[in-house]
Amino acid sequence: MDFDHLTHAMRRLALDAGDRIMQVYNAPDFQVRAKSDASPVTEADEAADALISEGLAEAFPQVPLVTEEQAASHAQAVSTFLIVDPLDGTKEFVQRRGDFTVNIAYVENGVPLRGVVYAPAKGRLFYTLADGRSVEEDGPFDRDAPGVQRPITVSVPDNRALMVVASKSHRDQATDDYIARYAVRDMTSAGSSLKFCLVATGEADLYPRLGRTMEWDTAAGDAVLRGAGGEVVRFDDHTPLTYGKAGFENPFFVAHAPGVLLVR
Repeated sequence: MDFDHLTHAMRRLALDAGDRIMQVYNAPDFQVRAKSDASPVTEADEAADALISEGLAEAFPQVPLVTEEQAASHAQAVSTFLIVDPLDGTKEFVQRRGDFTVNIAYVENGVPLRGVVYAPAKGRLFYTLADGRSVEEDGPFDRDAPGVQRPITVSVPDNRALMVVASKSHRDQATDDYIARYAVRDMTSAGSSLKFCLVATGEADLYPRLGRTMEWDTAAGDAVLRGAGGEVVRFDDHTPLTYGKAGFENPFFVAHAPGVLLVR
């Protein structure tokens, strides 16, 4: 894989998709449908998916593509592939809360090596560079010429006073009970894969997810967090998440800065 080309392509496609999403978001009204699993989908999800899928197929025709909005892509038994969630946080989008993202990642041998997470309503753009390090780019964003890229790194956590980030839409009693087992200084809520990015920038130390998740929900944020020195591990045995049909089975997970003393 040409990682320079990959970084450029993923960044550009994320920005283009973000522009299309914001056109729908800023419209007076838009339609919301329910998918077979009862989760919502909008014309913004579908338009962003079409744009990103076409761009990735043109740039990397030999690399398999898995994307949330194309059910036929989910059955592929692959360990090296591109993976897309064109609009992560559709519930936040529908409620116009702004905490939604465009997620694109490249997985090699089950490991998310590169990724981009773009929150167009928040004006925040995170991605991995060709060498694997993660940055946050300052806006305004030019689709062809990156602006100031600030390296990001996880915190050095104080286990006596942790900063925790949790889901806005998927918070439950099990999550609260788990968080209560830590010494927490403060806690915030965020939607979509922004939670991974808050750990990656050091704005949070710990992000637990004790609920259903799919690999397109996590791959890009996982890649950004890894590039910032963080880790995403399975809840049950604290081993790293692996990606691909055989290795990803809706696991509960914990994303964290190294140094956080994880509890079981």
